[in-house]
Amino acid sequence: MVFMRRAVLLGMVAIVSALAWTGAYRLTAFTWVVAAELEGATALAELTPRPQTTIVYDRHGQPAFTFFVEQRIDVTLDQVSPVMVQALLAVEDQRFFNHNGLDAVRIGAAAWRNIRARRIIQGGSTITQQLARAAHLSPKRTFERKLREAMIASRLEQRYSKREILEAYLNTVYFGEGLYGVEAASRGYFGKSASDLQVEEAALLAAIVRAPSHDAPGVSRARAKARRNLVLRLMRGQGNLPEADFTAAAARPLPGVTRPGDLAGGSDPTDAVGAYFREELRRQLVAQFGNERVLRGGLRVYSTYDPVLQKAAEQAIVGRITQIAKARRQAKDLQGSLVSMDAHTGDVFALVGGRDFASSSFNRATQAKRQAGSAFKPILYAAALERGYSPATILTSLDSPIGTASETWLPDGEHEASQYTIRRALQVSSNRAAAQLMQQVGTTTTIYYAQRLGIKTSLPVVPSLALGTGEVTLVELTAAYTAFANRGTASAPRLFTRVEGSDGVALFHNTERHTRALSEETAYMMSSMLADVISGGTATGVRAAGFKLPAAGKTGTTDDYSDAWFIGYTPQVVTGVWFGLDTPAPIMARGFGGTVAVPAWATFMKAATVGHKAEWFEMPAGVEKVAICRLSGARAGPSCQHQYIPADVPVGMVGTKGTMAAGYPAPIQGLPPSEPSVYEEIFSVGALSSELCPLHSPQPSYGGIWSDSIASVTQPASTTPLVDAELRRAGVRVERVTGTDGISRVVIRQKHP
Repeated sequence: MVFMRRAVLLGMVAIVSALAWTGAYRLTAFTWVVAAELEGATALAELTPRPQTTIVYDRHGQPAFTFFVEQRIDVTLDQVSPVMVQALLAVEDQRFFNHNGLDAVRIGAAAWRNIRARRIIQGGSTITQQLARAAHLSPKRTFERKLREAMIASRLEQRYSKREILEAYLNTVYFGEGLYGVEAASRGYFGKSASDLQVEEAALLAAIVRAPSHDAPGVSRARAKARRNLVLRLMRGQGNLPEADFTAAAARPLPGVTRPGDLAGGSDPTDAVGAYFREELRRQLVAQFGNERVLRGGLRVYSTYDPVLQKAAEQAIVGRITQIAKARRQAKDLQGSLVSMDAHTGDVFALVGGRDFASSSFNRATQAKRQAGSAFKPILYAAALERGYSPATILTSLDSPIGTASETWLPDGEHEASQYTIRRALQVSSNRAAAQLMQQVGTTTTIYYAQRLGIKTSLPVVPSLALGTGEVTLVELTAAYTAFANRGTASAPRLFTRVEGSDGVALFHNTERHTRALSEETAYMMSSMLADVISGGTATGVRAAGFKLPAAGKTGTTDDYSDAWFIGYTPQVVTGVWFGLDTPAPIMARGFGGTVAVPAWATFMKAATVGHKAEWFEMPAGVEKVAICRLSGARAGPSCQHQYIPADVPVGMVGTKGTMAAGYPAPIQGLPPSEPSVYEEIFSVGALSSELCPLHSPQPSYGGIWSDSIASVTQPASTTPLVDAELRRAGVRVERVTGTDGISRVVIRQKHP
């Protein structure tokens, strides 16, 4: 018996010892856990910056786009409506200013409910605890998380003031629909700043905080309204809302249409207007600042975007595609792009990269490289003017093949003749004139000027470059035309002007970039010639479409009608348009740029130039307008108004037997009204000889035998095939001869009957 008692006693001692050691171990472990939690809470109790939304403002200073990981815009407590603070405290933490992070009353009530339910169904968390959870902890309800939450909250209360904690909470908490913080929520749901919230709006936001995935208006409008009215009753009960105001606020319906996806003024997020502009801007910002800073840094970007013109641009492109697709079902996959920019600053107002960003984000305005066709020719003609040519320079023998390294080449075209002035060749878009002109100017010279005008794409050194076989992007070709509209200075395209941090401090100024690409005289002469393209050339559709302001531009069409271009401008706005299929194929039968692209350009430009005056470029001092005799191509004298060679002008005549005798040609008759005997042309000052027309100007009478009458001129004669025929019928032949001194002269001959 004694042995049995001793054994039981020893067993009991062993058990008690084991329990004691186990308890001691667990107590020690718990102490270490608490100590570790306290240490972790101290480290976590930091109000660190949260990801901020980058806001893009349009050219008028209004929010347009956002870039973000979390849609959040931090504000100070002073920038939040007082009714928002009252509503939040009424429903989430009535004793916020009276506790030290933990509310014993709420904790006791919550504990009793949890014990009865045998699980955690109510947290009793204060705003400080909610901030700790939102910033650092999992939302899963466990006793361990509640312990950590309480410790972090205690540390936060020790480290920060109540105002700092409340401000951090308002900027951190999630309000549903991807909106973080009260400012983002206010803009997203109501399209206004948090400082402007009305009491019923503040009550709705405070109501959402508890369970945004359950109580947000987008989930259940009935629950959202019920929760909102609960908050209003609590505010009334706490003396923060008079009865009359409560009744009025509770009776108001929820906003008819909430648009929580957009912080840029509350526009419909399903409206994809500006998507191509936004994406191109994002790419440029990421290249400048990095992806992390753009998506999390809360930048303030001031862009050149014009929402009205952007919408007009997209409507012009999509509308034209729809029209063409109705006539040609194969064109259902037709794409189009548009770039419109300020001629002087390079600011891009509108950018369209395709018919639908949701279907294809590939930007055909900035990324697609396509052959420009005749839209490239102005670059060639500008290079010629820079090298001393003038609009009146005649290009002859245009029906003669051009020799290349491997074969001869004679391009085809819609408007070809044996000779053209440079002005007329550009107006009708003669391929043969362009090809010959490049032979004279030089391919490398043309490429040099293309680079000066802003063409960065590599161009092929081939004769066909004159016809636009080099591939370029729409944005760089459009920017090249700014030199014509900006007195010879090319303006680089610019999508934003400056970037600030979330604190308003300037981080980057995107200054205008200009290059003196051409002389002012060349730019003016090019604008004069390109205006003829619209008034009587390949772009007369501009006027047919109802665009009335003075303008200039050039169409472009590639082989098989695969690409249709039109780049045109007024003194203020330069706009380029392109149409084609992503895999080059004919757009439509005879789908010229003037047919396909011009209507869309005119439609957009009517919207882009509303309120603009009908003004044109002022002639620079280095350019003069000269009256030219159509028969001789020289400066016109008073007698050139008549359509014949007067009798007092002796002309050398070649006799039938080789003898020379004095005589006068018969009158020249039959010039049509459309071909007046005198016309005006512009030249660089000093480029044209001061000598008057040798056919009509009075000359001293020498009598006797005359040799050929030769007049020195620095510009070739500018006769037409019709006038040449009339001269031949009268027995007069006008020849252009270049002497060994390099001077071009007119030689007039007549056979003696």
